[in-house]
Order: sequence, then structure tokens, then C-alpha cells
Amino acid sequence: MGVAFSASLLEAQPVAGGKKTFVVAHRGASGYVPEHTVEAYRLAIAQGAEYVEQDLVLTKDGVLICSHDPSLERVTNIEEVFPDRFTEVTVNGRTFKTWYAENFTLAEIRQLDAGSWFDPKYKGLKILTFKEAVEIVKGKAGFFPELKNPGHLRAKGFNLEKSVADALRENGLVDSQGKVAMFRGRPSVHLQVFEEDSLRRLAKMLPDVPRSFLMGTPEQISRWVNPQGLVELKTFVTGIAPSIPLINQNPEIVSLAHQAGLTVVPYTFLLRPKKIDYPNLSDEMRKRIEEFYRSLPGKPEDLTAAMKKFVDVYQVDGLFTDNPDLFPR
Repeated sequence: MGVAFSASLLEAQPVAGGKKTFVVAHRGASGYVPEHTVEAYRLAIAQGAEYVEQDLVLTKDGVLICSHDPSLERVTNIEEVFPDRFTEVTVNGRTFKTWYAENFTLAEIRQLDAGSWFDPKYKGLKILTFKEAVEIVKGKAGFFPELKNPGHLRAKGFNLEKSVADALRENGLVDSQGKVAMFRGRPSVHLQVFEEDSLRRLAKMLPDVPRSFLMGTPEQISRWVNPQGLVELKTFVTGIAPSIPLINQNPEIVSLAHQAGLTVVPYTFLLRPKKIDYPNLSDEMRKRIEEFYRSLPGKPEDLTAAMKKFVDVYQVDGLFTDNPDLFPR
């Protein structure tokens, strides 16, 4: 099908009470297969996701790859393949080893197994480049990339925002005038970042592309979701993406954002995992994640009910889930 481009950013924004709530497949259909792999993206499309999320980092030679973590040890065998190529990091007095993606070339990353950590039957799956993700998803769903730790990369001489902007143009998702391509009545791309500075940069580089401010703490809500903060937000984002607990604790976040003309796309709806998969967490972060996991639904029908509440009662514009098939349709 042909690619249409938006006439204005206003037309590109979904509006509560208008278009149906859209589903973003979090790292693909990551509840069932290894995240950010060809299997995860294909399954997400098969399960009806309107958007597929790609977490984007850069390799040493400047290639965008899809990896939730800035380092590679959680979901690959990099400790075995490159045992001496780690970086020592100290957080809150605790020192640990990590293998940052930007310290490895794409050719080196191609050597890694990105499937066995999830289940031995997925041995041999590879980390995808963003270009490969586009080839899998384009024409079947939209893209919802998150720029991971852009400030960390900037301090090392990388420009993640420019790399993403260039990639969107090269892959026909944004045209030469900066207009975002449309897919099934929605923008084909929606960007998201946790860092304010990065969002301000993206607003200048890609003003036509929707941009959500990821928010994970009460302090962020206090800072931004108030009359003055929302006015300021409108100058550099088109929406917010708060965590589920933040909205459950303060449901008026949604209506306040909508009144300001901002979209709301909360994260992340998933079933309760059996264990935490993240190594090298600080005690404080591990505690927060454990508390979050305990709050998650344990049964598929309970997860569907939780999403239905956010759709019908809170009227969010979209939501992230590891389980697109369980979205209430």
C-alpha cells in the first residue's frame, strides 16, 4: 500500500473518545518469546498490535540496534563470548561488571545468542538492527521506538537523536520535509524517552513526529502534571507515558493531560513473572521492581480486566503490553 504523510501534527495525534485505544507490543510480544527478536515482532503483529516497540541503542560503529538495556549481558551470552570486554560500574557503593552495547561493533554483536536466555529452543536468535525491525514491521504495524539513555551516549560522543531521525528518513517513515508517514489512520511512528533534554532535541529535529515523555516516579508527575507544567510540556512533547501505578494512584493524570491536549500511553501491562531478569540492580531498584511485580495480575483474564479498566474507565489513548493477544477487543 502507498505511504501517506500527515498534513499536521494535530491530525497525527489520537484523541480520547475518538479513535480506539491502540496497543503497543512492548519489546514485541515479549511475554511469549525473546524480546526484540524477529519472533517477538512477528508474533506481535499476528496478535493484532497497532504498534511494535523498539528500544534503540547504538553500536560502536554507529548502528541502531534494538535492545531494552544499554548493556547486553541480560539477554545475550556476551559474558562468554567477550569475557574481558566489560566495564566496571559503581552505583551506590556497589561495583559490578557490564557490557555496554556502544563498546561493541555490529559484527561483534552478531556473534551473540539473544534467544537462549528465554528458552533453549530459541538458541541462535540475534539482536536486530533497527533497519531489520523496519523490514519486519513496516506495512503491518506502526513503530514506537524508545531512545535509551541518550545522555549516557552523548557523553561518549554519540548523537542518538540524530541517528534516529536519519534512520526514520532513510526508511521512509518520515519524508524530506519532516512529515511523518501515516499507517491505518495513525502516525506510523511515535517516539518516547525518559529524558527531558532528549525530547527537546527531538522536538526541534522531528516536530511532526509524536513524542511521549516517559514518567516513572511521583516526583515527575508532581513536576509536570499541573497547570504550569502541562503548558511547558506542550512546547516539546505531544503526550505522556506514565507507569501503571502512577495512574492507579492518581487517575486524574489522564484527564488533566487530555485537557492540555496531550495523549496518555501507560506502561506496562504484563503477567506476573516468576523472577526478576535484571542483573546488577541496586537494592532500591530491585525493591521497586519486586513491589511492581507483586502488583501484577497472575492470570490472563485478570490482565485483560486490568487493561479494560484503563481503556473504559481511564480512557487512555494507548497502552503497552507484553501480551497483545490479551488486550480487550
